[in-house]
Amino acid sequence: MTIQEIQNDIVDEFSMFDDWMQRYEYIIDLGKALPLIEERYKTEENIITGCQSKVWVHAEQQGEHIVFTADSDAILTKGIIAILIRAFSNQKPSTILEANTDFIDEIGLKEHLSPTRANGLVSMIKKIKMYALAFEAKK
Repeated sequence: MTIQEIQNDIVDEFSMFDDWMQRYEYIIDLGKALPLIEERYKTEENIITGCQSKVWVHAEQQGEHIVFTADSDAILTKGIIAILIRAFSNQKPSTILEANTDFIDEIGLKEHLSPTRANGLVSMIKKIKMYALAFEAKK
């Protein structure tokens, strides 16, 4: 699936919920389902700066695609990074760099987060794009 198709699916899923309490519960469930990052990747190099909680994102190239793994010490934040990983993992670096993140606004996520969590979300997206830039530069 393309990034846009995945993002459209995420928007469709969030539109099924009537209120934000249901959406928060869904985000938490996504976090619980996120495959665990290997402990050896919970390093300072992989930590997201700008988050109030600890979030680690690791990326490795598998063939032409980047595969992301992540974890957080906060359950809501873990759900947020799970959404981003779903959207961007297993994609080519160039595709990640070209992709927009409008789906975040479409589901209303940023406006329903505290300012520090919203800043953390922006930092997570930047980290994913930086990994993509680094892998793209290796070509």
